[in-house]
Amino acid sequence: MKFNAFVKAIVAGAALTAVASAQTKIIVKGSDTLGAKMVPQLAEKYKSEGNNVSFEIAAEGSSTCFTNLLAGTADFGMSSRSVKSSEKNKFASAGKDLVEHVAGVDMIAVIVNEANDVKELTKDQVKGIFTGTITDWSEVGGKAGKINAFTRNTSSGTYKTFQKLAMDKVDYGKNTQKMAGNEQIAQEVAKDSNGIGYVGLAYTSKPGISAAAVNGVLPEPKNAAKYALSRNLYYYSVGQPTGEVKKFLDWAKTSKDAGKVIEKVGFIAPPTK
Repeated sequence: MKFNAFVKAIVAGAALTAVASAQTKIIVKGSDTLGAKMVPQLAEKYKSEGNNVSFEIAAEGSSTCFTNLLAGTADFGMSSRSVKSSEKNKFASAGKDLVEHVAGVDMIAVIVNEANDVKELTKDQVKGIFTGTITDWSEVGGKAGKINAFTRNTSSGTYKTFQKLAMDKVDYGKNTQKMAGNEQIAQEVAKDSNGIGYVGLAYTSKPGISAAAVNGVLPEPKNAAKYALSRNLYYYSVGQPTGEVKKFLDWAKTSKDAGKVIEKVGFIAPPTK
């Protein structure tokens, strides 16, 4: 009798352990700006609050947010730009409803090497530098020297948003050098006294670089409303999210704990109603 009770207790314990270890996996793909720091840190905080879920996060550029959602290989996507009409049309053609969620607010900071005397640029000067019509620092009040401009690659939402906000959609200059992510741009500018690039707000504190004011306004959270290169960051889902995905996104968009993580990383928490 005691033996049977012992066996039952072991079986029950094993069942409880199996339930406890059963874990939902959420696959997230898209933007490097969100996926390199912000979303991984949100995921860790979310798990630390007792949520039994794992995350697979691939930060390969905003364009991959939409290709993966369309292919059904991501539970939700990350994008540092809003969806293009052409992308949205593909979802409509496939009978899929693409839903947009504001993940936070960012400011695209124009960065220069810390040794560079140029710490303020007009928006027109920024446009000239990245379109290639301004090629020497002496043209914008600095010491003579060829400007080396570093940009994101073409799959990046930041690449396209910067082109829209700072360059009036004009093509990038042929001599701009494309980098995979924010970290790489910051690293290149930090070691090149003639370098200039742009990064998300979370990357402006990297050693060796300085954020330049644009039209007299520095990229700081308090200036988000008046800074010329401010933008929303987004999550996207196919249809309204459900289950653990909905639970996580609701938490990430509205909870105070998530807001603290977003602001600690260096972005601005999304506005709540």
